[in-house]
Amino acid sequence: MAGLRVPRDRLPAALRRLLRAAGGRRAVHLPRGEPGRTAALYVHWPYCEKRCSYCNFNKYIPRGLDEPAMRSCLTQEAQTLLRLSQVQRITSVFFGGGTPSLASPLTIATILDTISQSTHLAGDAEVTLEANPTSAGASRLAGFQAAGANRLSIGIQSLDDSELRLLGRTHTAGEALRTLEEGKKLFPGHTSVDVIFGLPGQTLASWVRALEKLLPLCDDHVSLYQLTLERGTSLFKQVHQGSLPMPEPDVVAEMYEAAREALQEAGFRQYEVSNFARNGALSTHNLSYWQGSQYIGLGPGAHGRFVPLGEGKSLREARIQTLEPDNWMKEVMAFGHGTRKQTALSEGDVLEEILALGLRTDVGISHQGTEVLLEGSSCAGLSATNPPQFASGVVGGENIPWNPRALSARSSRAGWTVPPCEGSWRWLVVASNPEDIVATL
Repeated sequence: MAGLRVPRDRLPAALRRLLRAAGGRRAVHLPRGEPGRTAALYVHWPYCEKRCSYCNFNKYIPRGLDEPAMRSCLTQEAQTLLRLSQVQRITSVFFGGGTPSLASPLTIATILDTISQSTHLAGDAEVTLEANPTSAGASRLAGFQAAGANRLSIGIQSLDDSELRLLGRTHTAGEALRTLEEGKKLFPGHTSVDVIFGLPGQTLASWVRALEKLLPLCDDHVSLYQLTLERGTSLFKQVHQGSLPMPEPDVVAEMYEAAREALQEAGFRQYEVSNFARNGALSTHNLSYWQGSQYIGLGPGAHGRFVPLGEGKSLREARIQTLEPDNWMKEVMAFGHGTRKQTALSEGDVLEEILALGLRTDVGISHQGTEVLLEGSSCAGLSATNPPQFASGVVGGENIPWNPRALSARSSRAGWTVPPCEGSWRWLVVASNPEDIVATL
């Protein structure tokens, strides 16, 4: 077997070559009898109190915010896109940002009411609200709960005040812990925390101490993110000017492994690269992304992936809303939505997304999960009746047998393995070394 080492930044092109060899890039049409009747829904609230030093998300510091106008535009866009998608059920709603806890509970309630009036939103559907400690006091959290939120995601990021100042956060460690306690009272079992590691000046020992402080206090979900230095942020500038020392990559890797081990010991399952849950408290909304489900994006800069049946189309489209809030609102008032760009997705596009996102999860990619999207394509014929006799992984020398119950991608310390399409069998192995992809033909 011959191995081809593909640099990480060339992964999309490598995948395209594999896909073309396996049967081309035909358009993904709606599977017969199953016209994508469900979707998740994301709502982007673009406003923040201040700019964090590391963040390059689509966020704005409001000057004379007209919340009633923003609320009206969000509800109008919800009505338009739900009508275009013709989905019959919304499986989950996620209010992200920005800082959606700066919105009023009335805005949250109005948007949820609009969704319920436009399609079916089950009473037990997951409704997540992102919150920052300084904008999420006890009474405000209770207001969000009354408005319909049933899951809280708190941007704690750190429990060290010096690190919080470095990140440009507006809260202290004490405020973060108070918000966490209030969240657990109002949303027991459904309060998540975001934490960042790999910060300038951070050591493995200080990170382990932070975990020892956080884990006994947190609820049943933790999102763990390595700091990414984004060009254009003040932190990026400080680091590249040499004024802030970053930990070595090997140290950052040890931080990640230490966190994984500590979370596992605390009863958490790592169900995705950055997400850990216990007692079944997985984020169903984020799982819908990683499993390739439809999702609708509302608000400035939001992204979506759905089939606009209401426009007479049968192909899934990638949609991006206008970034700047004032321009987005003008477009919504004129056209009913602020979609700036829409692109029909081919089979190759969809399969690349399934691979890239599905490989982030511990369950990987199943034949059953992909055949709905790829019915009629070169990848649809994989089953227990035509498996390869045997296939080998190239990372760590492991042999990986065919699983007749599911075409699957699985993880191990050696790496990830997935057979992409029928034909001459090709195994794509994503190495545990994050700098390389190994494609074995």
